[in-house]
Amino acid sequence: MATQFDLVVRNGTVIDGSGAEPREADVAVQDGKIAAVGRTLGAGREEIDARGLAVTPGFVDIHTHYDGQATWDERFTPSSGHGVTTVLMGNCGVGFAPCRPEDRDTLIKVMEGVEDIPELVMREGVPWTWQSFPEYLDALAARRCDIDFATQVPHAPLRVFVMGQRGVEREPATAQDLAAMSALVEEGVNAGALGFSTSRSLFHRTSEGALTPTITAAEEELTAIARGLRRAGKGVIQLLDDFADTTTEGSTEFGMLRRLVEASGRPLSFTLLDISIYPGRWQTLLREVDRANREGLPIRGQVAARPVALLYGLELSFHPFSTCPSYREVEGLPLAAKLARLREPAMKARLLAEEPVYRNPQMLAFMRSVGNMFVLGDPPNYTPPAAERLDARAAKLGITPLALAYDLLVQGDGRTILFHPGANYTDCSDANMASMLRDPNTVIALGDGGAHYGLICDASYTTHALTYWMRDRRGERLPLSWTVQQLTDVPARAVGLGDRGRLMPGFRADINVIDLDRLKVAAPHPVHNLPGGGRRLEQKAEGYRATIVAGQPTYRDGAFTGALPGRLIRGAR
Repeated sequence: MATQFDLVVRNGTVIDGSGAEPREADVAVQDGKIAAVGRTLGAGREEIDARGLAVTPGFVDIHTHYDGQATWDERFTPSSGHGVTTVLMGNCGVGFAPCRPEDRDTLIKVMEGVEDIPELVMREGVPWTWQSFPEYLDALAARRCDIDFATQVPHAPLRVFVMGQRGVEREPATAQDLAAMSALVEEGVNAGALGFSTSRSLFHRTSEGALTPTITAAEEELTAIARGLRRAGKGVIQLLDDFADTTTEGSTEFGMLRRLVEASGRPLSFTLLDISIYPGRWQTLLREVDRANREGLPIRGQVAARPVALLYGLELSFHPFSTCPSYREVEGLPLAAKLARLREPAMKARLLAEEPVYRNPQMLAFMRSVGNMFVLGDPPNYTPPAAERLDARAAKLGITPLALAYDLLVQGDGRTILFHPGANYTDCSDANMASMLRDPNTVIALGDGGAHYGLICDASYTTHALTYWMRDRRGERLPLSWTVQQLTDVPARAVGLGDRGRLMPGFRADINVIDLDRLKVAAPHPVHNLPGGGRRLEQKAEGYRATIVAGQPTYRDGAFTGALPGRLIRGAR
């Protein structure tokens, strides 16, 4: 048979991303695009036998923080090991451009505090060959990577670039400041950014404990930026907000979101979480979102496919004792030496008795909420029963949850990871999370790849969605075609990437070949492969037989092939 295509994925079960039912078909690729989907297609120069395997579009993660990693690494791990072929970074208002040389330290402190990226890693890794945002995009365009990546104009660098120290200290913007920020956002989007992002969360603080530059920005400032998007006629808005006043419909804060969409004429999405201390807030927000969409205002909630959790351990960024004064004596020791000291009865007594000290009160409260934690385990269990929570286990043992946490951290080889679901697992139930996932006005996101290097490892959520929600969950499960659509077509369209997310002729040839029966995720573990020897959490998966980007296989059975077809995406498609 004469060769007709560059690649043919043969005899697989195609789930094309449109929501249509799976069907047996071949997928042919030519020049980086899907050329045909059907039976008995012509031969390819390369062929993959997908008999008995699922064939899906590549996954699209629209909430990542690979802003730094994209400048020093050719691989977007861990995301690319979980079937992700496109990421959007520059979320939550933090990033590295625009930036003058004198403001680099400020942006490093913001990223270190907000996204848990060590200062040394950024100083060693980020090349800083730009000042303006278009120059930053030019630097990214020169990169060759394992997946495609796009970015947004982040509010914190923008504010500091325009206002200098006044922006850092969160002073009100002047009319001249507003005009400059508005023009720079327009310039950035016209140069290829997919939108603008900001944060209004008190959890976001610098490494020195100060609120980030954007937290108290006035609506007038955000409106000026929104008008820059309107002039550009493109782009999206991404926002993180505590919604502190959102207890009933018609809240002031959500009203501002509506007005930003009206001013910009552009879609907006925000992080939507079910947090136990704010019962029912997620439902209130979804009712507001539904009303906004019915009134012609495109607003979505970004939701996670599993509990949003912090991970604590002796080799990770934090644990319940890491901010106690006496822990300073051992924190820099190798693990074996550290364990020896921590197992001393006197050291244990001191650490259990001491009050921790930390510059971020919200984070401190989370670290000391020990009773709500679990042992993650291997394989990891992201929806453990209430009986396994540390408060329940400690009660049976007749000790405090804090004492149990200490014993767990120092047992064995000292590599126990404590799992603290801060959101989306209220009362040890996934029911509210399931409701958020099913809502027509939400989009699955929040992988946070490239950030929280020693604290969070949620970039594997795509694998979790297919294993837990579609295959293993007790009770009602999500349909395969629907789940694949939520990981591909829906997020791609939410940010204007209409050229990917489906296996149809003319679409970009980003493809996963998956053994759904064997698909599983391993426990996260620390590795030291960041610039300067920095540490991050890695998490592997089994069951991805092949991942293909722009028609080139980049991973086979989890092993990197060396192909680097990934490029910067400039602008909506």
